[in-house]
Amino acid sequence: MPKKALVIEDDGNIAELLRLYLEKEDFDVRIASDGGEGIRLADSWQPDLVLLDIMLPVLDGWVVCGEIRKNSQVPIIILTAKSETFDKITGLEMGADDYVVKPFEIKELLARIHAVMRRTEGEHKAEEKLLHYDKLTINLDSYELIVNGARVDTPPKEMELLYHLASSPNRVYTRNQLLDEVWGFDYFGDSRTVDVHIKRLREKLEGVSDQWSLKTVWGVGYKFEATEK
Repeated sequence: MPKKALVIEDDGNIAELLRLYLEKEDFDVRIASDGGEGIRLADSWQPDLVLLDIMLPVLDGWVVCGEIRKNSQVPIIILTAKSETFDKITGLEMGADDYVVKPFEIKELLARIHAVMRRTEGEHKAEEKLLHYDKLTINLDSYELIVNGARVDTPPKEMELLYHLASSPNRVYTRNQLLDEVWGFDYFGDSRTVDVHIKRLREKLEGVSDQWSLKTVWGVGYKFEATEK
């Protein structure tokens, strides 16, 4: 699914320019033209990224940033004509992840967006090893597998294999890649070990949902195929 970007900007030309470039980067984009609307959308729509102007009607960007931070750790990049060091420090202390001064080069802004997204996604994954799909919850912190609302007893290595596949939906892994990345580089067992674990997982998961499944890619390996997360 595309990432969601909320642009809180009262200059219509800048907002539409940002929409154009963000959509080219496969973001689903919504625009708020004042601070109050921005807070409401951030709360109801739950974006993956916020681009936030400071000089806004109704509520300024400092207030908006503070309100968003009360309930969310979504990446926030401040966009403003102000370039004084004090304003940069204020923005970062309010909880913004980065600060870009207008006028900006769109390539620089996109690079900063991708850097912030990579950093925050990495931090999130480090904090929480929990995946949700339709009728499926994989919690590697507690080694719990919830299928259709019921806990299913699953050996640790099966859990680790399923989590690894489901962490990168639709990516195809060879058996040797899975042995290296799940069992470890020092594992010298037969690659059929992977087949056995996949077979056991399928017995637990087959037919639970039409939105995801464990697939064999003949001649290559396996993938966790998902249409919607």
